[in-house]
Formats: sequence, structure tokens, C-alpha cells
Amino acid sequence: MTPSVLICDDSALARKQMARALPSSLNAEVTFAVNGLDALKQLQQKQFSLMFLDLTMPEMDGYQTLQAIQEQGIDIKVIVVSGDIQPQAQSRVKALGAIDFLKKPVDKAHIKTLMQELLPPPAEFDFDAPISRTAIPALRRRDIYLEVANVAIGRAADSLARHFDVFVNLPLPNVNVFEVSELHMTMRHLASNSNMSGVCQGFSGEGIAGEALVLLSDSSVSEVMQLMQYPEDSGQDFELELLMDVSNILVGSFLKGLGQQAEVKFFQSHPVLLGKHQPVDSFIDQTSGNWRRTMTFEVSYCIENTNIKCDMLLMFVDESLPLLDNKLSYLLDED
Repeated sequence: MTPSVLICDDSALARKQMARALPSSLNAEVTFAVNGLDALKQLQQKQFSLMFLDLTMPEMDGYQTLQAIQEQGIDIKVIVVSGDIQPQAQSRVKALGAIDFLKKPVDKAHIKTLMQELLPPPAEFDFDAPISRTAIPALRRRDIYLEVANVAIGRAADSLARHFDVFVNLPLPNVNVFEVSELHMTMRHLASNSNMSGVCQGFSGEGIAGEALVLLSDSSVSEVMQLMQYPEDSGQDFELELLMDVSNILVGSFLKGLGQQAEVKFFQSHPVLLGKHQPVDSFIDQTSGNWRRTMTFEVSYCIENTNIKCDMLLMFVDESLPLLDNKLSYLLDED
């Protein structure tokens, strides 16, 4: 009997990568779903042997999908595949019935072992047979960068969660090539008319360079300090230390996650305080001369059961894009 596999992920690139990670000799019938709602429709119409499920998706995320599968009594083995590697994320999906948790990008050797355990093939199938190459249609640059960002975001959220002993709600990233005026519009939108504190860090690696900007509203800074049980009269030094810690954690972890996928070792400069308790226009004024055009990763991290929100803009100079494109080109044609 031919095994049937459902792959649920909002990223077209991630779906194709997951499908290509399956041993070709398994001869599995693979079906795609673009979010949890789509997956539930497919599960209600057909019996599947196995499901690979992403966590961070629009419409219905992975947690909601697992809960719906339980409530509806759907008989399906579910393996979660996610960039969100926080310990709480892993324990939550196991409690919701997932049989395993794999971090992105997936390890093909581990996938082969899992398939041997979960989907015993007919005797004539050979899991060690060479995998045939199947052409993948060219994907837009943004599709690749969104999936790469998802993995890097997961690494940063995990570091933040471990440092502050919290659960970070993983956001959906935005990746865009901005003219400087569009970048400033994005910064104003993030600020939501609130005074902010901002930290800037430069980074570079193998000719790829840029700048990261981390913004926290005044209310978020105050709530993080309460979370860390700083005394109310702790003063400006503790606040500055907190801002530097948050920036180092988020920027460093994100760059490490990105660098692992691009095989680039990024070096980051020491964080520099741009200002505290200021309107966002003051930060815009300080960055106005730095950019003409930039590719920007935009991420907003929120800590569960709090009003804490931290925005990060990771901006690559225009001249770096061809180098970064080349580093990530393997995602288009890898077996």
C-alpha cells in the first residue's frame, strides 16, 4: 500500500523542501496544505498515513490544528516541523498529540530513520536507494527569505525565552526591499505613537553587511524590568543593561540562525544606544543618512501573557543582496 503524507506549511518553499526530504524509494503520495484550515479539510476528506505540520501559520496555526484534530477525533500521526524550538513549544505540541518535533531545516538522515519506523515499506522498497532529482519551479526571492527568516526567528525566540524564562509568541516575519522613505513609514507604523527606546547594531560577514535596529516601547521596557524583578528605583543603568541584553540576544541569535543556513559567519558590533523614551521620528532622523535602498527583515516579538512587544528590523545594504542570494541559491535546486 502506498503511504500518503500530508505536508502543512504556509511557505511554498518549506513544503517543497519537506517533500524532497522524504526518501524517494518510499514512493509516498504527497499532498500539500497551506494552513491548518486547509489541512483539516484534507483530513476530513481522506485518510493519511502521516502529517508534517508547521506551527507558525496564518488562518489557523499548528497549535490550533493539533487541538482541532484531537477534538474531532481524527486518526493521524502528526510530526511538527518548526523553526520555533522553544522548550515550551515542544512540550505543548507533544501534549496536543504530536508524536515528534523536528526543527527546521530538517535533517534528511533523521527523516529517513523516522520513515522506516513509522511507515514500514513493502519489502521491495529500498530506503537507501539514490534519490532522483525532480525539477523545482523557480521561486521568488521573497519566498526563500521568508522561510529562512522563519528559522532564524525561531532561534532568536528560543534564546529570548530561555534568558527571561518566558514563552515567546513566534511572529510571522515580513521581508521587503525598501526605499528609505518606505523604511521610515514601517518604523512609524511599529511605533504606534508611543515613545520608544532604540538600540542599533552593525553586522557583517563575507562581504554581506547591514544594520539591526531593536525598538521597545516605554511600557514594554517597564514591564520587562518588572518581569526581571528589578527594584522600582533601579535607575537608568539597569534599564540600559536590559536594552543591550535584549538587542544582543535577538540580533545575535537571528544572525546565527541566518548564518547557519547561508553558511556565513556573521560578526556583530557592540550595541549602540540610539535613545531612550523618544518618539520614533528621532530614530528616523538618526538613520536617514545611512540607507538608500535596503532589504529588511521585520519581526515583532511578543511575550505570552504580557503586553511586552519588541520590534526588530534587520537591514541589509543593497550591495549585499547578490552575495546573499548566491549563498541561499541552494534552496532552489537542492535534492
